[in-house]
Amino acid sequence: MKKPSTLSRRMIVVVLMLAIVGQACTFSLLENPFTTGTSTQTPGVAVPSATPQAMAQTNFVVILPEPLQANETLVIAVMDEVTGLAFSSLQYPMSARDSLTYTAVLPLPFNSVVKYRYIRRGAAQVLEDTSLGSEIRYRMFYVAGPSEIQDVISDWGDRSYVRPIGSILGQVFNTDTGSPLANMLVTAAGVQQFTDSSGRFELVGLPTGTQTLLVYSPDGLYQPFQQGAMVAENNATVVNLRVKPMPLVNVTFSVVVPESTVPGVPVRIAGNILQLGNTFADLQGGVSTNPDRMPILNLQADGRYSATMALPVGTHIQYKYTLGDGYWNAEHKSDGQWVLREFVVPAQDLSIQDSVETWSFGDSPILFEVTVPSVTPPGDIIYIQFNTFGWMEPIPMWPLGNNRWTYKLYGPLNILGSFSYRYCRNGQCGSADDAQTVGSAPTGRQVSTSVIGQDIQDTVNTWKWYENPEPISLVGANIVPRAGGFIAGVEFQATYHPNWSFYAPQGFANTQALGANMVILTPSWTFSRVSPLGFAPVPGIDPLWIDSAIMISQARALGLNVSLFPTPNFETLNGPTSLSTNFWKDAPKDAVWWQSWFARYRTFAVNYADLATQTGAQTLILGGDWIAPALPNGKLADGTPSNVPADADAQWRSIIAEVRTHFKGQVLWGLPFTKAAIEVPLDFLRDVDGIYLLWSASLSSNPSATKLDYANEAGRLLDNEVATLVSLLNKPLILAIAYPSAAGSANGCVPNGQGGCLDWTELNRPNADISSAILSLQTQADIYEAMLATVNARPWISGFVSRGYYPPAALQDKSASIHSKPTADILWYWFPRMLGTIK
Repeated sequence: MKKPSTLSRRMIVVVLMLAIVGQACTFSLLENPFTTGTSTQTPGVAVPSATPQAMAQTNFVVILPEPLQANETLVIAVMDEVTGLAFSSLQYPMSARDSLTYTAVLPLPFNSVVKYRYIRRGAAQVLEDTSLGSEIRYRMFYVAGPSEIQDVISDWGDRSYVRPIGSILGQVFNTDTGSPLANMLVTAAGVQQFTDSSGRFELVGLPTGTQTLLVYSPDGLYQPFQQGAMVAENNATVVNLRVKPMPLVNVTFSVVVPESTVPGVPVRIAGNILQLGNTFADLQGGVSTNPDRMPILNLQADGRYSATMALPVGTHIQYKYTLGDGYWNAEHKSDGQWVLREFVVPAQDLSIQDSVETWSFGDSPILFEVTVPSVTPPGDIIYIQFNTFGWMEPIPMWPLGNNRWTYKLYGPLNILGSFSYRYCRNGQCGSADDAQTVGSAPTGRQVSTSVIGQDIQDTVNTWKWYENPEPISLVGANIVPRAGGFIAGVEFQATYHPNWSFYAPQGFANTQALGANMVILTPSWTFSRVSPLGFAPVPGIDPLWIDSAIMISQARALGLNVSLFPTPNFETLNGPTSLSTNFWKDAPKDAVWWQSWFARYRTFAVNYADLATQTGAQTLILGGDWIAPALPNGKLADGTPSNVPADADAQWRSIIAEVRTHFKGQVLWGLPFTKAAIEVPLDFLRDVDGIYLLWSASLSSNPSATKLDYANEAGRLLDNEVATLVSLLNKPLILAIAYPSAAGSANGCVPNGQGGCLDWTELNRPNADISSAILSLQTQADIYEAMLATVNARPWISGFVSRGYYPPAALQDKSASIHSKPTADILWYWFPRMLGTIK
């Protein structure tokens, strides 16, 4: 019973923050309750922020892999994750103790957690790497008092070295309860990993010697824990770490903003913990914070903005006020310097009184006004995205009503000159785009800064993939209600971005409106290395534990049953999710590697079994489209043997058995419908509760085929190839279908333009559009109607699921998502009648 209470405590804090963030849709520039015919505020008297913190002298000592060149210097950069790692850091020169050893003494605040890294400066600025060649985002150090830190630089970004390395592995536990802790960030030597549900972590490729090991709670709910850990060559140092939970106190932020601030606009707090919008990820353009995840302050009658939130005692908070994110429209000092406020949460309630000196620095503000198409869904929010050195994270605009939106850009404008911008819906730039600026790398609209204020008025004539949405004309059908327990579900696609969490409730509400009784979530971990095998959550690409937990809670609050279908992500290796061919091809696939692979998949499965248990999800689905090489007698995509161990069946049985010790709900196996998958006997399938059949079968090679032709072929395949498996296993079967809205999907081959076929996931957003695929909303609708009729005629099929749903925005694109497509209207008609909720 201890685990649920731990999870609930963490969820409550973050859910409260999301409730504050949810105010983003409630304001209007046309309705300011505290102004009566005037555009200026009446600020109260500003009271200084918290008392300056006591400082501790901290000596950094670092050993280089080779001496610096004559024209090179070494600096230590103290990072600012709130503004953006790419934009703001304090760099301090280091002094040579000898040719390889450098030092610097920095005064740092007591009880702060400092993020830093080393930089070699010469003809160019070069960042340090890990021993395995990945860039170090930052190292971390907990300043508990005067101290000395000894570091070793393993590698530089432009060079490689061979040096002895080892690893640290272990578990993190709650000191008070003894429970293992998920979602804790563990780091040493710049290598980072989040713990799984068992509190486990593994840091590999560490330089030998004593390394500073730190456990950090991204939400601050546990006190940082730090100790030295000896790393031996080619060995794993095993540690068990215990962290203390911290109580919550109320912290009230109150701020006076400049008179130039547009009255009533949302003032946010950007900060260094999850509750303040930090994603701990490298997002677009070099930022880490996301405005959709930041708390919004409330405008008070005296012109101040304020918010009260529960924060954990002892947490080192870095924050700033912003009308955008930590970079755009963030507060500055009057001399143009970035502002980064900080304090450590005390053991009693705290009231902080701040004053923003200025939002702008340099040229005059630019007011963007845009009119969007009348077909824009009423619940959508319009975003503006800026391009400086690359497209950055989109910023929500301010509604004016009547399909008009505005955003006043104050800064930073002094460093830009001319720059590009574009508009999109629901923060999905690159997917839900203005038709003039489509894709991940458009030219964009152009603007130049000026000493004179500008008012730019734009019109979005058409949204790409939502040009003129029209509902389908439904054809009535004689639908026989299914037996109790029938699943009518929607599976969300296995792609993720941190701003999706803001739009997940909308996706769940849409799913509920279809009449579905289950949503299938597909949380991921990422295969970041083939050898040594790297398989763990990567922030920004994979949802963190708390993100998935909140989504499950939101779905259940709407009365939806929840199934978890954990799906690995191969994005950092070779493209979109599920395109795992290169991963399997490049893997060593020897006995040692396979042993490591099965161990990591076991950890992956158990992690989500624990998440399902702690959040009340009803079903867990293992397996998937990608996993064929790891099955008994496994084959690679080209048909060659995968060298999977002879005991693969026993391995899978053991994994399923362990999952059942962590989860008492229904366990299904995600089995792709292929001739090989159906014909090859998999004895371990007897150990699961049912089959989740992943279906994208060819239904006709005739371009003129009708819905009846599709239904006849689907029925033949089900009766002749699938029914036998169901009879043999005597297990329920849920049919999960994925058909893109593209010509060719009915015959199982959407052309890739090179004589081959696209995997259906390649058409998912936010992947780039593939011109060889031709949009055909009608094809998808016809297939669904045929498949629903086919399933309804076969009582031995226990469920029907639509795969690939894209939650954050309605798009009538080529993907398999049915969000706001004609196919959604078909499900809206069929699902309630199949479930018997409509007669």
